Amino acid sequence: MATGTLTIDLAALQSNWAALNAMSATETAAVVKADGYGLGSGRVAKALAAAGVRQFFVAVTEEAAPLRAALGPGPVINVFSGHMDGDTQMIADLNLIPMLNSPEQIARHTTALPGHAYGLQIDTGMNRLGIEAYDWSPEMAAEATLVMSHLACADAPDHPANDAQLKTFLSMTAGLRCPRSLAATGGTLLGPDYHFDLTRPGIGLYGGLPFEAAQSVATVDLPVIQTRTLQAGESAGYGCAFVAEKETKIATVSAGYADGLIRAMSGKATLYAGDTPVPLAGRVSMDLLTVDITALDHVPDTLQILGPRQTVDQLADAAGTIGYEILTSLGPRYKRVTK
Repeated sequence: MATGTLTIDLAALQSNWAALNAMSATETAAVVKADGYGLGSGRVAKALAAAGVRQFFVAVTEEAAPLRAALGPGPVINVFSGHMDGDTQMIADLNLIPMLNSPEQIARHTTALPGHAYGLQIDTGMNRLGIEAYDWSPEMAAEATLVMSHLACADAPDHPANDAQLKTFLSMTAGLRCPRSLAATGGTLLGPDYHFDLTRPGIGLYGGLPFEAAQSVATVDLPVIQTRTLQAGESAGYGCAFVAEKETKIATVSAGYADGLIRAMSGKATLYAGDTPVPLAGRVSMDLLTVDITALDHVPDTLQILGPRQTVDQLADAAGTIGYEILTSLGPRYKRVTK
């Protein structure tokens, strides 16, 4: 095959959820938006449900259809974007719980689907989604299944915004009888003050920071299509960006920015042949990478760019981005296998 293989370790995914679940005395949900962070929301959710997850979160209503098909009618599926115009039929048909973000959404939902369950998202300082303090009244939560907010700086434990948002959340939700939720992965790691009744980890489930103890879930192996030997002064790839300083063996590998290996990692990323690191030589192109394998005493069938030897965040560092972007950018050409 001339396409890469994306291996998804479902046991590691379950282990990461169990570890995060053990950190709190409350319920632990799972965020499976963006097609399960690029790994397939159906397979991810089924594995997590088998591990004990009973509530899931997606970003938009459309993401819930494959999830409900995979999970069946039992588990709760919450929608961060709330009830948008045009969502009514799908919310009803799939029995979704929208996290309503404004008085307008509350009016839309209660008018279109009277008696249908809903949650509320309130803004405690991130200024992205949620009911503003000046629009908020605790009476809005009389029938809510959940009141939630989201931390802007949870991956920076000492950031003053964390404490400020916690105080605002406590103030806005004081006296509520319904469950409350503030913590995603980073908030879970901040400790019990942030846990409330439900934590909802996302990136930590998939092996990403700030959950440093997470097991690697995604492994990407790329096939070597061709090799050649460059003499000193010869170049490889677009723009002649790599110029050999000595005799150099180059492997051309099948993957590129169309597969989520973004162009910003050109000349910076590292691949692995077993435990041996081999550097990317020159630019990332749409479908191909050129890699300096001079250090190897053989030509491998594949080179690994993501896995236990190089985490998603380490690869992201080479591209000047974050692990979230790398995971969710992994393209459709990979052969996806599970273990």
